[in-house]
Amino acid sequence: MDLLNTLVDKGLRRELPTREEALAVLATSDDDLLDVVAAAGKVRRHWFGRRVKLNYLVNLKSGLCPEDCSYCSQRLGSTTGILKYTWLKPDEASQAAAAGLAGGAKRVCLVASGRGPTDRDVDRVAGTIKAIKEQNEGVEVCACLGLLSDGQAERLREAGADAYNHNLNTSEGTYGDITTTHTYADRVDTVHKAHAAGLSACSGLIAGMGESDEDLVDVVYALRELDPDSVPVNFLIPVEGTPLAKEWNLTPQRCLRILAMVRFVCPDVEVRIAGGREVHLRTMQPLALNLANSIFLGDYLTTEGQAGKADLEMIADAGFEVEGTDQVTLPEHRATTAGGGCGSHEGGGVCGTAAAAAPAGEPRTDLVAVRRRGAGTDLAPNA
Repeated sequence: MDLLNTLVDKGLRRELPTREEALAVLATSDDDLLDVVAAAGKVRRHWFGRRVKLNYLVNLKSGLCPEDCSYCSQRLGSTTGILKYTWLKPDEASQAAAAGLAGGAKRVCLVASGRGPTDRDVDRVAGTIKAIKEQNEGVEVCACLGLLSDGQAERLREAGADAYNHNLNTSEGTYGDITTTHTYADRVDTVHKAHAAGLSACSGLIAGMGESDEDLVDVVYALRELDPDSVPVNFLIPVEGTPLAKEWNLTPQRCLRILAMVRFVCPDVEVRIAGGREVHLRTMQPLALNLANSIFLGDYLTTEGQAGKADLEMIADAGFEVEGTDQVTLPEHRATTAGGGCGSHEGGGVCGTAAAAAPAGEPRTDLVAVRRRGAGTDLAPNA
């Protein structure tokens, strides 16, 4: 297929595809899907070999959020029944992180619900970063605390943070359809603040609400322009108790096409399969490793993932290897920071006119489980 040959050549040269080419990837048929995966896989292997970076989420503060993001079970007004607790103490967070690191994770992602941190919150997180780094040599730490005020990114950097995550989630034109309590411009500003402070910027998207292909391409091109080191791709988990609980629009095939498009547009960036892979990719997850070079190990913020042991077996069985702490994630020309970011909302997506895609299968509500273990509980975490 001439399209795929062109995209591979551009990916190896870090050349931006045209919008028409990106849209064409999303419009490919299921008959061509393996060809699409193979082509994007060449770009992935060129820049990242067969390494898979493992990241581990620690939810420092769950629920109690004043924002109204339609995809999120921690939102204002959510009736999901998630775990709700205020800030974990540094030793509690460090203990939670240790489970993921023991399971093979290279990076710990410290996430807290809310609009953004107060200066006191930044002090709390600084203490947590110090505790984790003192007990785990070589660990990378990423913070995801919401919108940043002036000076806060610099303080996190001074405290030892390596990266900061703040996802765009959706295109600028449709952002107001999913969130009204802050703006797209607010999110862009926070990514700029992270960059300016010398943190490895991480920003991604959320797909799965029947969005148009144009919406997806818009947000991925906006991410390319922001130039983060890491782009997490989340697939909406339609959690009961949120406004998007009935939005089951993804198939494994569409998820793979989305990941391939992101890889072609962002060829030398850490592409992470984030929330929703178990729910929507299901048994096709190993194929997705040919497109993304990073995943989350274990559970997410408020929902459960597959067993950490199963993740490691999947990586090995698919012929990939877990990236070690002595390996640099990013290609040499990008590796000016710690190497990639983190970030995972467990849902979300891009609003807009529904694309002409293959119809989704039956809703797999049986695969959605609210997290009841790990941080904020007395039960051992999944790692």
